[in-house]
Amino acid sequence: MERRKFLKGAAIGGVGAAAAAASFPAPAISQGKMEWRMVTSWPKGLPGLGTGAERLAKRITDMTEGRLSIKVFAAGELVPALQVWDAVSAGTAEIGHDAAYYHLGKTVAAPFFCSVPFGMTSFEMNAWIHWGGGQQLWDEVYANYNLKPFAAGNTGTQMAGWFRKEINSLEDIKGMKFRTAGQGGQVWQKLGMTVVLLPGGEIFPALQSGAVDAAEWVGPYNDLALGFHQVAKNYYYPGVQEPGPMLQCTVNKGIYEKLPNDLKEIVKAACSAENDYILAEFNARSGPALQSLIRDHGVQLKQFPRDVLEAYGNKSGELMEEILASSDPMVKKVAEAFLAARKLAMAYTRITDQSLTNARLLPFKYPG
Repeated sequence: MERRKFLKGAAIGGVGAAAAAASFPAPAISQGKMEWRMVTSWPKGLPGLGTGAERLAKRITDMTEGRLSIKVFAAGELVPALQVWDAVSAGTAEIGHDAAYYHLGKTVAAPFFCSVPFGMTSFEMNAWIHWGGGQQLWDEVYANYNLKPFAAGNTGTQMAGWFRKEINSLEDIKGMKFRTAGQGGQVWQKLGMTVVLLPGGEIFPALQSGAVDAAEWVGPYNDLALGFHQVAKNYYYPGVQEPGPMLQCTVNKGIYEKLPNDLKEIVKAACSAENDYILAEFNARSGPALQSLIRDHGVQLKQFPRDVLEAYGNKSGELMEEILASSDPMVKKVAEAFLAARKLAMAYTRITDQSLTNARLLPFKYPG
């Protein structure tokens, strides 16, 4: 997919987008039918993320037979890409689709509902949210901001990022300007990087111009579409900064609570379906996209050196200790619950998924 097909108009400036939001007409309400505006952080038509938000909107519209229709606005069309939280909280838009870790500045608890360094995989996150008390904590945190959150997608374990120069040791990353987000970015800062948070539509020009030396977004499926391989050839793994990043659908809490119960359940069910579907899409498309990057575009796939991974792990632990010492009781409560769930998940994953994937690499004969 060519970048221009979905990036056209995605980089509307904050002032322009804010003006558009202020002048945009209120949603239609007639004969018991409602129209909501969904704002997103994604470039229009971006595979997986942008198309996933559009699919979610269509699910809700179709499942309610038009009683509740959703109109989707890509990043910058109604509000800037990183202001979904504010727009939905204030009621500028009724519903949004983005990632919780963009809002670390609102509450340190937010990234735990997306992904934290060396945290939980997508399957472990789903277990915590749906069966381990995570949703109740999420509701409790977001209620303070007039938001009702739902799990609404996951990319699976991400890549570590695109680097203009090769990384041979920990010293090589010091002083680099790196586009990343959330607690993962805070850890890189501890290791001497300058972190820059940019929305997806602004990464390519920043990497191309040298405004940043490296960037991570998601993984091969999105990164190929965004064209990062055109300006950087060193593609690093593993993405320990985002082991299982959950996407969120947020609804203005006051508006959501006024919905009849059947529509509330439909919104919940549609988000749950899209949560599974987006993850399946990324799992299906990322492998072929990675092969294309290597085979067709000369990308060099590289693993981070051991000293980088160990240093990143140590600094991740240091950051988590700082969070556990927070004076905010809600932040501490969320962190403790997350870490308890992570401990249980790791113990089971080690003897199931981890041991299976290791066993599949043994030198036995198997077709394919």
